[in-house]
Amino acid sequence: MLGNNLPTPNDVVLLLKSKNITKTRLFNPNIEALQALQNSGIEVILGTLNQDLQQLSTSISFSSNWVQTNVIPFAKTLKIRAISAGNEVIPSDMQNYVLPAMQNLKSALDQALAAGLIPGRIPVTTAIATSVLGVSYPPSNGKFSNTTLPVMGPIANFLATTQTPLLVNVYPYFAYVNNPINISLSYALFTSNSVVVRDGVLEYKTLFDAMVDAVYSALERCDGGSGSVEIVVSESGWPSGGDSGDVYATIANAQTYNNNLISHVSNGNGTPKRPGKSVETYVFAIFNENLKPQGTEQNFGLFYPNKMEVYPVNFM
Repeated sequence: MLGNNLPTPNDVVLLLKSKNITKTRLFNPNIEALQALQNSGIEVILGTLNQDLQQLSTSISFSSNWVQTNVIPFAKTLKIRAISAGNEVIPSDMQNYVLPAMQNLKSALDQALAAGLIPGRIPVTTAIATSVLGVSYPPSNGKFSNTTLPVMGPIANFLATTQTPLLVNVYPYFAYVNNPINISLSYALFTSNSVVVRDGVLEYKTLFDAMVDAVYSALERCDGGSGSVEIVVSESGWPSGGDSGDVYATIANAQTYNNNLISHVSNGNGTPKRPGKSVETYVFAIFNENLKPQGTEQNFGLFYPNKMEVYPVNFM
């Protein structure tokens, strides 16, 4: 939504439906967008603003008001997949607010459910970047960093107890451009025909799977049954343009990545560590956004603001 030339929320919903997109994510509770999504059949992951986390963590009344304003009016006409307490807050000086905010939001939602104000349970989680990991290679060695473990351990325990998935933003693009000597482009784009990484009995042809499984390994190292927590990939994508020196942010690479991503996560094979289950995944993003910093950040969209495709993507 960080653009000054984007279509109206109603037009966006029509665009999503025309492309067979059945789930979407809102980074913040935009009332116009929530109104447009009502009765659309499109599920939504609804996020809180990062700047609200401190108040959400310290005030149950603020959390109740948040639910009263952003959830209850829409809950009976809109399928809310989950509430995300913030996005990529860990690691930062705000990371200690995340779990208390999750707990207060859950309490507010439980009260609304008991009062019959919402039709069913709405899970509460948070979205993290893979930068929470201190070790990510090989995937079986994945573990949270010393900075993030004191926060991620209790969050993982909360998610295990409530049987709620952890949202993880997974970007092979950034891993690749930061280390193109040791990571092949085919490994990042899902185009490798052979095994690239052997990790014990596990074999990896795709960097995406390796990144997801590294987070699974980190969860398994936490106490409280955290190895049972499911991962939902809440962002993944590839920029179609960028800075003049970025030879990898191209329309061709973005088209290859996103179409292969959709095919890969839809085939039901799962990852080597978690085989046999499709990985619920959200492609970032719908539109190119001209109010973001210049370069790749403006070019992750599948569509231009005029709703024309940047490149063809098959969601069928």
